Amino acid sequence: MAPSSNTPPAERQYGTIGGVRPVPIPTPTRGASQHRGPYRTLSGHSRSARSQLIQRDGEYVTDVENNDLKRGLAQRHLSMMGIAGSIGTGLFLGLGIAVQKAGPLGALLGYAVVGLIVCAVQFALGEVAALLPVTGSFVRHAELLVDPAWGFAIGWNLVYGNLLSIPSEITAICVLFEFWTDINPALFIVIFIVITLAVGLAFIRVFGEVEFVFALLKIFLVVFLIILGLIINLGGIPGTERIGLRYWHDPGPFVEYIASGSWGKFLGFWAVMTGAVFSFAGVESLAMAAAETQNPRRAIPLACKRVFARIIIFYMLAVFVVGLLVPSNDERLDGSGDSVAQSPFVIAAQAAGIPAIASFVNAIVITSAWSASNQSLLAGTRVLYGLALKGQAPEIFLRTTSWGTPYMCVLFFACFMPLSFMSLSNGAMTVFWWLVSLTAAGVLVSWASILFNHIRLRQGMKKQGIDDERLPWHNWWTVYSSPGALVLCLVILFTSGFSVFTTGRWDAATFVSSYLDIPIVLTAYIAWKMRNKTKMVSLDEMPLHAIFDQAYSPHPDEPPPKQRGVIRFASWIWD
Repeated sequence: MAPSSNTPPAERQYGTIGGVRPVPIPTPTRGASQHRGPYRTLSGHSRSARSQLIQRDGEYVTDVENNDLKRGLAQRHLSMMGIAGSIGTGLFLGLGIAVQKAGPLGALLGYAVVGLIVCAVQFALGEVAALLPVTGSFVRHAELLVDPAWGFAIGWNLVYGNLLSIPSEITAICVLFEFWTDINPALFIVIFIVITLAVGLAFIRVFGEVEFVFALLKIFLVVFLIILGLIINLGGIPGTERIGLRYWHDPGPFVEYIASGSWGKFLGFWAVMTGAVFSFAGVESLAMAAAETQNPRRAIPLACKRVFARIIIFYMLAVFVVGLLVPSNDERLDGSGDSVAQSPFVIAAQAAGIPAIASFVNAIVITSAWSASNQSLLAGTRVLYGLALKGQAPEIFLRTTSWGTPYMCVLFFACFMPLSFMSLSNGAMTVFWWLVSLTAAGVLVSWASILFNHIRLRQGMKKQGIDDERLPWHNWWTVYSSPGALVLCLVILFTSGFSVFTTGRWDAATFVSSYLDIPIVLTAYIAWKMRNKTKMVSLDEMPLHAIFDQAYSPHPDEPPPKQRGVIRFASWIWD
């Protein structure tokens, strides 16, 4: 039925979605925002008036982003965040546990399966985010393409996941410092909480440059460790013998887990999945700060396209080399007995008689863990800011500094960083793996949402007769990869804690850490749906024509800057 003349202009043009008006993307007006005290207001409106605008007129939502946030992230920042943002303790510390549980071949296959899921997620995210580059990324996409209540649930789930991810990385730092000293870990926890906050409150460009530098360090470290590992394995260090594939034969390529025989080997391979998901966590966060990114419709697809291959190469080679260097029955991999849990690369360097290299590697791994916590802080705070934009979080989280940082969001996250002090009473590795399971479940829910958003977008386009060529970026195979990866995500999510259901292995802490996220998401979804009586967006009601019509108006592409000097020769890493 055609809209009446009394219908508000926004609804006449765009229709409604489950009773909630869609959010068209306005063209920002130069000079609309002025500094007024510690944070800005929208076009001269007071904060309370701005809140009313957000509640009443959805078309102002992205105007708030354009006015209150600063575009300080360049394409190289996004690419490096995508490449190295997920390279943290999951790679340097978690790979040893993976080899111990599944054996060298089992770990390699486990990471390969999760790597394929990551590829599908990256391409699905890139296609949707290039069309809708908004802060909060796939959380805001879910409102338009799935259900406003699902956007609320997935947004708070992501906030919750990142709240846990930061203390998990800081806890891992405590584990790594035990390699050198027995000083009270509380000192290191306080230090890293303070410097994480400092970066989080700084201008987004500062964060981008810090992460860019540490990302380069992590990439060069991974390359160095892969080369060093191959040299050690082939007997290239004086005084060491060639290892070759010795550990693939003894203890063997697979490790039996819980059961025996082929079934036990399969369970060992499947037990790697949760750790592998945690290792890749963060690759989806490169689009979270779209409103703070220069030329997002060009930068985000480039980052997604160029990042995934490098990630897979780094991880696959790293897993393979670890399986060559350390036997799966080495107790130092998980800190059992009297040993301290160590990175398998550190163990290999010690075995080769080069302790200086071991200390160097441990130091860089610590910086990698801190870098990963920084990225979790960025992703979590921007999602929280996006929720506040839509009235799904308190308005106080919209407050930004004069340089465009949502400081109240950062301070909220700071309240949960002391969770890392749990490691002082329960053991750092125990707490680390609790947090890994909690975080991995949240990551799987986020990946599933990204894939489902993409599936819904393509279905809506087909229903409304919109050709795929109109997408700013698209790939023919994603209509097949997204459904397949979605099924895998759900299977891993529901089987992540399978060990507790086997005879004699019930553990309440493991069960809760594996499955707590599922009722949290469902409760949030149902509660918001009942409160606001939202409906799932029908394919006909998606405001796709309006979105495509305005797809390029807010942020017209600027020509990419030409690289000069030394930077030109290194830029292949991110370009």
